[in-house]
Amino acid sequence: MNQSTDASALERLLRRERTIMALGLGLLAALAGLYVATGAGLGMSAWDMTSLSLFPHRAQAAAAGAPTGMAGMAGMAGMDMSGMDMVPAADPGWSAGRWALTVAMWWTMMVAMMTPSAAPAILLYGRVHRAAAASGRAGALAPAWSFAAGYLLVWLGFSAAAAVLQYALEQAGLVSAGMMGSQSKWLSVGVLAAAGLYQLSPLQRVCLDHCRGPVGFFTRHWRPGMAGAARLGALHGAYCVGCCWLLMALLFVGGVMNLAWIAAIAVLVLAEKLLPGGRGVGRAAGVLLLTWAAATAFA
Repeated sequence: MNQSTDASALERLLRRERTIMALGLGLLAALAGLYVATGAGLGMSAWDMTSLSLFPHRAQAAAAGAPTGMAGMAGMAGMDMSGMDMVPAADPGWSAGRWALTVAMWWTMMVAMMTPSAAPAILLYGRVHRAAAASGRAGALAPAWSFAAGYLLVWLGFSAAAAVLQYALEQAGLVSAGMMGSQSKWLSVGVLAAAGLYQLSPLQRVCLDHCRGPVGFFTRHWRPGMAGAARLGALHGAYCVGCCWLLMALLFVGGVMNLAWIAAIAVLVLAEKLLPGGRGVGRAAGVLLLTWAAATAFA
């Protein structure tokens, strides 16, 4: 009797697994986005770091040269100046706590930006695993969370690398310590042009095709069990990093915690991966970024 009851409960859980997983992923992305919006522990709300400017390096450079308290920053359109005195000054050497907070900030940002576009592949993995379980080729429970964990751990590695790059650019005076965006025209030009060219490159298309076609990806790389799920998730994450890493580098242009730039990049990634015409969207974005780079060079 108990075995029958347990089996029925397991069947009900498996039937609802897709819904539970979808809700869990949505909650994870929402909480990560909220953490970033409230400042990610760095001492200033992301809303205060958000502005709209076609040439962000001008505002960043002006902010860097302004006296503490702000007169030079007041001209940055759309910015709430309250609390600006909490922005940290450039550090000759980051503390261990600052490193940890910066890596955590990047990772939670990647979770918020990438989870929505990865959710279909994660949910499909659970479905494929259930089919394998029904045919006796896998255990009963689909370790979809293991797949998601492998995926997100790859983005943790990317986040650590991004934090190192942020530190190097800050120390070189190319990125503002306070607003975390480019204060160099040529850094902006270089990142915009590199991202535009990469969007048009064969390597980006290969990585994007793997992200857009998870069925073929699972067919080629399937591994059973929890370890197999984590490995598969990590491999899928590696292709996603390969597809999007230069788009994420655009945050060094507009500001790492500029919510307008974060939202725009997240929408572009989502469109590239999920829309029927996503490849065309990516190519159009590449042309736009190259045009923007040229305009920045002559601005």
